[in-house]
Amino acid sequence: MHSAYGRRAWLVWAASIVVYIVAMMHRSSLGVAGLEAAEHFGTTAGIVSTFVVLQLTTYALAQLPAGALLDRYGSRAMLVVGTVAVGLGQVMLALVDDLPLAYAARVFLGLGDACIFNSVIRLLPSWFDPRSVPVLGQVTGALGALGQVGSVVFVLPLIVHLGWTPGLLVASSLSVVALAAAFVVRDTPPGVARPRVDGSLRDIPGQIVDAARHPATQLGFWIHFTSGFPFMAFVFMWGMPYLIVGQGLPQARASVFMSVFSLAAMAMGPIVGALTARHPLRRSNLALIVIATTAAAWTLALAWPGQAPWPVLLALVVVLAAGGPGTAIGFDFPRTDLPRNQLGAATGIVITGGFVGGTVLILAMGVFLDVVSAGQPNTAEHMQWAWLLQVPLYAVGLTGIFVSRRRLRRKMAADGVVIPSWREVVERHRRS
Repeated sequence: MHSAYGRRAWLVWAASIVVYIVAMMHRSSLGVAGLEAAEHFGTTAGIVSTFVVLQLTTYALAQLPAGALLDRYGSRAMLVVGTVAVGLGQVMLALVDDLPLAYAARVFLGLGDACIFNSVIRLLPSWFDPRSVPVLGQVTGALGALGQVGSVVFVLPLIVHLGWTPGLLVASSLSVVALAAAFVVRDTPPGVARPRVDGSLRDIPGQIVDAARHPATQLGFWIHFTSGFPFMAFVFMWGMPYLIVGQGLPQARASVFMSVFSLAAMAMGPIVGALTARHPLRRSNLALIVIATTAAAWTLALAWPGQAPWPVLLALVVVLAAGGPGTAIGFDFPRTDLPRNQLGAATGIVITGGFVGGTVLILAMGVFLDVVSAGQPNTAEHMQWAWLLQVPLYAVGLTGIFVSRRRLRRKMAADGVVIPSWREVVERHRRS
C-alpha cells in the first residue's frame, strides 16, 4: 500500500481510526450488555432490543443527509460533530432511569454515529493510491471491530463490576480521546483542494436522489443489506442472548465467542479487500460467496438437534464475522463509478443497506420473542426459531443484488466495459 503523502497520510488515517473505534465501542455496548440494560430499566430483552432498533434506524436514516453534508463540509468537521454527539448520547444513557429518556439518548448516539464511518472512508481516496483503497477500506472496517472487542472486554466488565451508571460514565470518557483525534484529521493533503459541491443546502435532497439512481449505488446498497443484516443483528443485539439462552453457554464463554467474532472480522477484512482490489470485475461474486457461506453456517447451527457443539458455534461466529468485510465490498462500487463530489451521498446510501436490514431483523426478533414468551423467560427453542426470521430478508436482498447488478452491467457495457464470462477467464488462465 502506498501514499504519495508519506507519514502524514498514515497519521490522518490513524487518527480517524481512533474516532471510529471509540464510536463502535459505544454503538455495540447494548449488544453485549442487553441483559444488564433490561435489569437496570426493569424491562424485557425484547424492549431493550427497541433501544438498538431506534439507534440503528436513526443511524440509517441519518446517513442520507450526513453523506450529503460530508460532501459539502468534509471529514474533519463531521468527525468532530459525530464524536461529540456519540459521547453525549452515551453519558445521557448512563444517567437516566426511565425509558423515554433512554430512547432519546440512543437517538442522539445514532445521529452522531452516522457522521463517522462514512467520513473515515471518504478520506482514503484523497490520501492514498487508488489501488490501495479497497484494502484500506477493509482494514478500516476490520479495525473498527476493536470497538466491538472493547465493548466486550471493557464496557461490559465496567458495568458488571461498577454498576450501570458508573460503568457507562467511565466508558464514555474515551470520547474525549476520540475528539482530540478528530482534530488531527485533515480532509485533503497540503495543496490539494477538497472537492466542492455546488448549490445550497436546499439542493441536498436532489443530490441524494441523483446518487441513489445510479445502479452502482443500488448494487452497493443491496450487497451491504444482505451481507450486513445477520452480522448486525448478531453483534448489536441478539448474539449474546443466542449464545447464553439459545445455546446454554455461561456468560464468560459467550464473551469469548463474541471476542473471536470480532477478531475474525479483523482478520478477514484485509483478505476480502485484497481480493476486491485484484478482481474488481468479480466484486459482486465475492459478496455472494460471503452471503451464501453465512446462510449455510446458520442453517447448520439452527438445524442441529439440541445444543450445538463448540466447533459448530465457532464456525458460525467465524463465518458470521465475514459479513462485516462483505458489507464493505458495497462501498467499492460507488467509489469506482461515481464522481468524487457524490461519494459521500452514495456511500451514505450504501451504509443504510445493512442497517435497514439489521434493524428490521432485530425488531422482528424482539417482537417474536416477547409474543412467544408471554411474559416468561425465553427458551432455547424460542431463540432458535427467532433466527429463522432471516429467511425473507435473504430473499429480498438477493433479488435486489441480481436486479441491480444486471442494470450496472448494462451501463458498463454501454460505456465499453465488458465483463468476461467465467469460461473466458478460465481459458485465459490456461493460455497464460
